[in-house]
Amino acid sequence: MFKPAAISCAVAALLGSANAFAGTVTGRVVDEQQQPLSDVVIHYHGKQHSVRSDQQGYFTLELDQAGQLHFSKENYIDKRLEVSAQAQQLDIMLSASAIETVVIYASGLDKNNLDMVSPVSVLSGDELRDRAQPTLGETLKGLPGINASYFGPVSSSPVIRGLDGPRVKITQNGLDSGDASRVGPDHAVATESIVAEQIEVLRGPATLLYGSGAIGGVVNVVDNRIPTDRIEGYQGAAEYSHDTVSNTNTYAGKFTSGYDGFNFHVDGSDRVGHDYETPTFTLEEDGELEPHDRVANTFIDSATVNIGSSYVSEHWTLGLSYGTIETDYGIPAHAHDHGHEDEHGHEDELDGHNEAEHEGEEGVFARMQQDRWQALASYSFHDSFVEALTLRAGYSDYEHGEIEGETLGTLFSNTSREARLNAKHRLGNWHGTLGYHYSDSDYSAAGEEAFTPSTKTKVHALYLLEEREFERWTLELGARVEDYQLDSEISDEVGHHDHEEAGHEESTTAYEYSDTNLSLSLGGIWNYQDGYALALSVSRSERAPLTGELLANGTHIATGTYELGLAYHIEDGEAHFEGEDIAQETATNIDFSWRKYVGDFGFNFSAFYNDVDDFYYQENTGLVFDHDAGFTDAILADDDALAVYQYRSGDAELYGFELDAHYALSSSWQIKGFADSVRAKLKDGEHLPRIPAAKIGSQLNYLYKDWDFALVATHYLEQDDFSAFETKTDSYTLVDFKVNYHFSLGQFDGVAYLQAQNLGDELGFVHTSFIKDQAPLPGRNLRLGVRAYF
Repeated sequence: MFKPAAISCAVAALLGSANAFAGTVTGRVVDEQQQPLSDVVIHYHGKQHSVRSDQQGYFTLELDQAGQLHFSKENYIDKRLEVSAQAQQLDIMLSASAIETVVIYASGLDKNNLDMVSPVSVLSGDELRDRAQPTLGETLKGLPGINASYFGPVSSSPVIRGLDGPRVKITQNGLDSGDASRVGPDHAVATESIVAEQIEVLRGPATLLYGSGAIGGVVNVVDNRIPTDRIEGYQGAAEYSHDTVSNTNTYAGKFTSGYDGFNFHVDGSDRVGHDYETPTFTLEEDGELEPHDRVANTFIDSATVNIGSSYVSEHWTLGLSYGTIETDYGIPAHAHDHGHEDEHGHEDELDGHNEAEHEGEEGVFARMQQDRWQALASYSFHDSFVEALTLRAGYSDYEHGEIEGETLGTLFSNTSREARLNAKHRLGNWHGTLGYHYSDSDYSAAGEEAFTPSTKTKVHALYLLEEREFERWTLELGARVEDYQLDSEISDEVGHHDHEEAGHEESTTAYEYSDTNLSLSLGGIWNYQDGYALALSVSRSERAPLTGELLANGTHIATGTYELGLAYHIEDGEAHFEGEDIAQETATNIDFSWRKYVGDFGFNFSAFYNDVDDFYYQENTGLVFDHDAGFTDAILADDDALAVYQYRSGDAELYGFELDAHYALSSSWQIKGFADSVRAKLKDGEHLPRIPAAKIGSQLNYLYKDWDFALVATHYLEQDDFSAFETKTDSYTLVDFKVNYHFSLGQFDGVAYLQAQNLGDELGFVHTSFIKDQAPLPGRNLRLGVRAYF
């Protein structure tokens, strides 16, 4: 019979002998005014659970060997203390922080944001609920250094320091999101922000833990679907909100309970919205400029359900979760000029929906479904150089159909498997993580507008992250070696969807791409004075191209373009495949940060320089694709010919800064300021396409009893650094206001809120968007809602 306790003893005997119970630590935690601090988390290094201080600041913790205690509380600076294996009494004082402190799960070493060498932003709690939007990009875009790709409000991915798509890794609890959001800007990320516990944004290369797809940064969505603490009793929350700009209703709820180490969690959400309204803008139709005050075909109908369970003991954490998301959403700025007879014999393979539900909606819409499993197994050792072994594994089954009328035109599918094994350890003065990472994905695209071929991608990687603490500074070293392999079937036809002859069969050729990606990093953080820190990191990262970048060849239904990958070149009106000698993208990044996080005034300033050899980018070639003439000049083609966008590679440099500052005017008043800017161009002088405009803003907060108010103004500067065939994007200013009222009703605590977004009804266009001119930002919106906690 399987007995975790027996295995625990056997493994512990191999790695070190545990001491018998030695003593009990008791203590009290207070602030700088000697007032007790409740709910301080005291974590005993090497154990799987923590204790919390009570209302008077007292805590009790059992020890079985010497170790380290970690004290943490929101808005206070963390403290670490070495303790012996003896009964003892501790008096701990925590200093208030001008910057919110929170543990970063994606760090690999359970570090908080103030201890990170690279800059990081975190959204959690009510701030995350206030910002939550239907897409991850819209939820995060107000943070310094973060923008959104914006394919309408229903498909928008994060852009970090001008980088997006295949360079920004989207993870859920440290594992890849498993969707097809990196394929194109119209593919939504398969996550729901409103039921997340925390969202972490790691700027700059995070390739050591997350692979070459994180060469631009990581967005990690943290949930509690596999609880990792011992929960006693139950807790939960529910929320409802309504947005007037799109007549959207959103419902969300979660419930977690536990007893004697066994935990259970369930959460879910439902969101239904319609086309969103905008300030008046004009579009050219039949040679005439026509006014519009809404963006057609931007509805959303989305539902999520997630369940999970875990068992947490002294040494073990074992858990499993399952989640499903089903979303229908409109694809704006697209219309077909050709009919959709079902000549390829495709039927709607996505179950549970009927196209007639959206027959009132115009144009093409997407139907996304994903089933996702995650498992966690972790064992913590006592009195061993190995502190913990943690295995995370995930499996996802994803489908994205693009539908017009009653016909499924194209079906994108992705089945992915992933595993990550970490060994957290301490060797002498070095503390680190040694890990193995495996992932494989089976991606397919079927239909008359499958612009990327079906591909199997497999990755094996080893990584090592080590740090050493000195008196006032910490040194961090890291390395990752990654074996990357891509297998596909390449069509020997160009414009293959145009071949309608009876019996015509498309011929294909097997293609394989493989490479080894090496990433190295060196960094450090210097706490040169209490509450002040300087951080500097240098990294070198290699990346191989993804399927779309390398092998795209066909019409992209959503963008209304013809896409070609790196492996093609155009000659005499035809695209020829040359898949050999594709150079890796190699980035050398320097990142500097200056932070102050004590007192009434705090700030975080970051500057970066990224030098990239063989940078992959997608540009408008100036050619069009005509079904009869092939690739040609627009003047020689029919009116319905498609602009040709092709991936190129060239040496590039990106540089810029981010600033986030806070000043407490009094206990009730606080003012914040933020700004960011990125410049990106090829070394031959040409600007890279779709680089976000700089932004600058301020926020004024006021607290009065159970009320809190916030007024935010964000100014997006004019973007006149644009590539060929792009246009300048004018500046605009967005003003938002919110008020929250906190109340108690029996055993429920609650928040009723009103948010007024874009108060000035400003017309704004997003330079990062493929459909900038057809889809401006929403106009004035009132969001009303209520949250209840129990």
